[in-house]
Amino acid sequence: MKIGVDYYPEQWDEKLWEEDADKMKEAGIGIVRMAEFAWSRLEPEEGEYDFSWLDRAVRLFEDRKIEVFLCTPTNCPPQWMFERYPEIIQVDKTGKRIPIGIRGHRCLNSPVYRSFCQKMIVEMVSRYKDYKAVIGYQIDNELEANHCCCPVCADKFRSYIQAKYKTIHAVNQAYGNTVWSGEYSDFSQITPPFGKFQTWLNPSYMLDFHRYASESTADYVNFQRQCIHSIDPDALITTNNWLCENMPDFYDLFEPLDFVSYDNYPAAVLPDNPETLYSHAFHLDLMRGIKKKNFWIMEQLSGGLGSWMPMSPMPKPGMIKGYSLQAIAHGADAVIHFRWRTAVSGAEMFWHGLLDHSNVPGRRYQEFCDLCREVEQLQELSGSVVQNSVAILYSSEQEYAFKIQPQVEGMDYFTQLRAYHDAFTALGIGVDIVDWHSTLAEYRVVVAPTLLVTDSQIISQLHNFVREGGRLILTNRSGVKDIYNKCIMDPLPTVFSDLTGVTVKEYNPIGTQKQKIVAGEQGGFFDRESESGETFFCTLWCDILDAADASVLARYGEDYYKGEAAITEHACGKGMVYYVGTVLNRSGMRSLAGHIARQAGLSVKEGLPFGVERTVRQKDGRKWIFYFNNTDAVKRFCVEEKGTLLFDEELPADGELLTFRPFEMKIIRS
Repeated sequence: MKIGVDYYPEQWDEKLWEEDADKMKEAGIGIVRMAEFAWSRLEPEEGEYDFSWLDRAVRLFEDRKIEVFLCTPTNCPPQWMFERYPEIIQVDKTGKRIPIGIRGHRCLNSPVYRSFCQKMIVEMVSRYKDYKAVIGYQIDNELEANHCCCPVCADKFRSYIQAKYKTIHAVNQAYGNTVWSGEYSDFSQITPPFGKFQTWLNPSYMLDFHRYASESTADYVNFQRQCIHSIDPDALITTNNWLCENMPDFYDLFEPLDFVSYDNYPAAVLPDNPETLYSHAFHLDLMRGIKKKNFWIMEQLSGGLGSWMPMSPMPKPGMIKGYSLQAIAHGADAVIHFRWRTAVSGAEMFWHGLLDHSNVPGRRYQEFCDLCREVEQLQELSGSVVQNSVAILYSSEQEYAFKIQPQVEGMDYFTQLRAYHDAFTALGIGVDIVDWHSTLAEYRVVVAPTLLVTDSQIISQLHNFVREGGRLILTNRSGVKDIYNKCIMDPLPTVFSDLTGVTVKEYNPIGTQKQKIVAGEQGGFFDRESESGETFFCTLWCDILDAADASVLARYGEDYYKGEAAITEHACGKGMVYYVGTVLNRSGMRSLAGHIARQAGLSVKEGLPFGVERTVRQKDGRKWIFYFNNTDAVKRFCVEEKGTLLFDEELPADGELLTFRPFEMKIIRS
């Protein structure tokens, strides 16, 4: 278990370095990340390398027994490279090279750029492979799927399509190119998606471009990994990611790497609307599920954010520690804070670190020191993992398809993923978020939201899971399209109709409107203490169901389809399939999740207050139960756990309430 900081020695007078290293040691920091954007200092002129300053910085930390995680500085090539080799600059969808002077403006596929990357990596890894402090490397920084449209990338995209389909006739068939006279007569006519009218382009073609762009980035990551491991086979390697505009397929991206890393910036300002889902527990579970193992945080919230946007409020007392412990609770083995010092120049000078411009340690710094001391006492958790019985399936295919053709105002792919995650975690039930093609035998409940695009593998997997006794939740916008992103000409949910026992008679994309939901003939999925006729509401989408072979759990309460089935359950094989034709509000989702969890024999934590999260890490038969008050209000409730509270606290007697300050984490050793 490590707490660390991001440090940029090249941005500071060297006289500060030793002072900083001493303060870090005193604070209890175990690891620093360096060299992320330092290419111009490491290679100030072509072929002239200067690592002497980085040598001195690494030795400072090595002398203090602080580990170092270096970064390949390839996100920001130096200005001389752009001047001499302009072909390495990305080309955007207008066909023009993007303006340089920001970051990440290089083409990942450029042979010239890759040649310089390889030389830099060889110099760096050869130099530091024998330093005891240097334990590994972060590849580049916050990589997005490669949407460059330069001639090199155009050729690679064209080659990708040709390798996949073999003949131009097969491309036309797969894409349905008879629409708008879009048929190709030669592969030379296939280009990246130029122009500003992206949503007017063929959705099948666009999905393939997104797939290619993701594979292109994964190839770039593996190229760097191979360079590093050719010199230091034992080096730990990762790359940091975030939920960006053009997300690559995380499962492909991290497949050859040792572990997943994430840049974690939870909300410093909590929303007023109780329906807004703000917890980063969803993000953390998504990261853990990429490789189904523990992960690292490479950038963690340390202060108010401000750069290309106006400054946000500072984190409230408790957030620095609480959000870091939240990450650990969900499987983070290292939490590295961005950054040690707030920059005094450049675009990020108001993206605050632990030390402000004043250079005077303040409230946030002291809270960070408390965090370091607390985590030092948590070393018994080393090697512990998170294991859950509920899984949500995530697929970049769906995320891309939703972006290409938005289904209704306000509804994106993550809408239902986050809603189901919130519903189960609100009941104290842990959730894994895993690849849609993962093995599912370890789970009792699987949620497969909005499977807009389908393939034979997912169809087979879900049928097998239910046949063997699993409980499956399917939702609206499932079975709409085939793997080519073309609509299937059958009643929805098409390939899943036999599982659900329903067909969609009609649908109504209601967007931001609200629609009442009332109990069906089964008494509803409502909380056991609620009346059968209690009303919840739904929004965004309404599938109007023919439930001839399924039991109705809930019906619509108004509009022209009042009384029609909205949510159903259907026994199938040894299992059960629930079809949710709409998007419920939070209380409705929580009630539905409770109904399904109880049917699956899962333990539901009754009375868990709004915003309080329960997570479990375990090892060798021992459990550590984390309760996190992710709100800015004091919470008091009975945890009903047996064990010992860590940090010299006493668990209250049975039936007594435990008090949680805002953003406070309490850990019970069971």
